[in-house]
Amino acid sequence: MKKTLRPFTEPIYVTRPLLPDLQQVMEKLQGIWDRKWLTNWGPSYMELEEKLRQTLRAHQLSLFNNGTIALLAACKAMKLRGEVVTTPFTFAATPHVLQWCGVTPVFADIDPETMNLDPDCATDVVTSETSGVVPVHVFGTPCDLEGFAKLTRERSLALVYDAAHAFGVEIDGKGIGSFGDISMFSFHATKTFHTVEGGALAFQDPELVTQINWLKNFGIQSEEEVVASGINGKMNEVQAAIGLLVLDMVEEARNKRTKLMETYRRCLAGVSGVKLPPLPAAGVKSNSQYCVLRLDEAEFGISRDIAHQKLKEYNVITRKYFYPLCSNFACYRHLPSAAPERLPMANKVAQQVLSMPLYSDLEEQDVERICEMLLACAQK
Repeated sequence: MKKTLRPFTEPIYVTRPLLPDLQQVMEKLQGIWDRKWLTNWGPSYMELEEKLRQTLRAHQLSLFNNGTIALLAACKAMKLRGEVVTTPFTFAATPHVLQWCGVTPVFADIDPETMNLDPDCATDVVTSETSGVVPVHVFGTPCDLEGFAKLTRERSLALVYDAAHAFGVEIDGKGIGSFGDISMFSFHATKTFHTVEGGALAFQDPELVTQINWLKNFGIQSEEEVVASGINGKMNEVQAAIGLLVLDMVEEARNKRTKLMETYRRCLAGVSGVKLPPLPAAGVKSNSQYCVLRLDEAEFGISRDIAHQKLKEYNVITRKYFYPLCSNFACYRHLPSAAPERLPMANKVAQQVLSMPLYSDLEEQDVERICEMLLACAQK
């Protein structure tokens, strides 16, 4: 007799924010209220910036009010112009930032295993108008760092990494933000570490510090001198205070998420048509940010879209992450590089990916039930 699976009584979402104790939050807020210093490089900001620099093993680190503004500043600091090669398999912010900088995004296809931008495909679309490459560490899986270093070095291109998903990822003890010219981190509420909204840039060149500070503070050098065309990208004291509390929770949460990832792997190992996330390569410390499956309709029995809908009947709310491709957005599909025939792997993967619930408040038995429900969807 087929086992009857009861839906969860409350919705199980893809993620839930890591929330510190409310009393601790109130104590932090009391300190801010006592100081009456809400923004502009306050003590909470300065403390968090230094702690994150150490945590991320970054040479230099600069905090921002969100990751999108941070990436915008990175592109400005690197003087990107003309064309910039990037991936279509990413969140909308990545190509949007390029457009806002007056740059034309040029999409290249992705690696079939990591789902990251393929450096060989990126090389194929580099032209005399190309000024840089913006790869994304998709779902926290590191890009082909050597491949992109070689490409950008040989072609004298800027290398800006979108590391929005890669907080805490390390390779042989080196922080992921140590690679390339600049890396952007997102501290949005859905991320492993968050400041409710926030972001940061990690980079090695100390000469960029002053320029990046200008870019995120209206280009102001002193009370009477503005030296650059900047914007307001500063993180405020409330964001920083939340971040200081969340930072103390991150490692324990990462360990819990890693165990839940292992449960997904155990429950779905060997299931025909279900491709599990790539295992971390040797020397890589993963952050277990996302559990993104790929469902092959012919082998699994149902499409990703049907699985996504059927899981809702069990109160399991998944995400088709990333679908649609950025190259298929109305604002980009006119670009020659956005043509589906030029991006066969990205278009294939976008039809298969399903982001499953993964956050530290889930229990192992919750994940086991979710896996049973996924398999039951294919049997109905």
